[in-house]
Amino acid sequence: MNELYEELKELLKQEKGVALATVVGGGGGDEEHAGANMLVYPNKSARGTLGNAALDALVIEDARQTIWTGQALTRTYSVESETGALAFDVFIEGYPPPPTLIIVGAGHIAIPLTIFAKTLNYRVVIVDARAAFATRERFPLADELIVEWPDEVVEKMDLNPSTSVAVLTHDPKFDEPTLKVVLARNVGYVGAIGSRKTKAERDERLKKQGLTAEQLAQIHGPIGLNIGANNPEETALAIMAEIVARRHGKDAASILNWNKK
Repeated sequence: MNELYEELKELLKQEKGVALATVVGGGGGDEEHAGANMLVYPNKSARGTLGNAALDALVIEDARQTIWTGQALTRTYSVESETGALAFDVFIEGYPPPPTLIIVGAGHIAIPLTIFAKTLNYRVVIVDARAAFATRERFPLADELIVEWPDEVVEKMDLNPSTSVAVLTHDPKFDEPTLKVVLARNVGYVGAIGSRKTKAERDERLKKQGLTAEQLAQIHGPIGLNIGANNPEETALAIMAEIVARRHGKDAASILNWNKK
């Protein structure tokens, strides 16, 4: 057990996502199971055991989900045994990696968007192939500034449900290759700048390049909540609000109607 906690400590230090499952009750009074621990990783592999292979298999999927929500919960699982069904109470706690915002395109909107994201404790990565835009003078708060072709950069990154991607270049030669990479991965949010007409034309081109309707539906565009934004700061606010809403499982309709309940 001590080794598992040491590994958990190290994973948290490295800002890696993981979940810890612990048997807290049940098992037909079999005390051997009480306190058994298991670490569950994002790829559904695990270390340790709760003392029952069938129970381990049931818990792994639920534990994996908590990695991205950060939930702490207790669930009861029923497992068949030679003497009949046994119920186990298992406490699961997810430890998500810190939320990351990848901003593709270091234009005017990216500056206030970085400020808002850092205020909300996001790790911010700016990616732009144009060295004149992606400078430390323009983005003193960014955690990383990468001057390379965006699609080549994101292809090598650890994209996961704690990752949000805002594509702001408004240039198909940057936007579309990047979106193709991002939409092939399981990210928490992806938005792309542009009008409804621009989105429709971009979707049609991406569809011809092999993307599915389901993938295209994941793109938030026009990017950001509709708050009537008419300058870079307001647009950045709208984008950040949409990212936070998505992170907490909210959509535009629920946000607009929350005070009508």
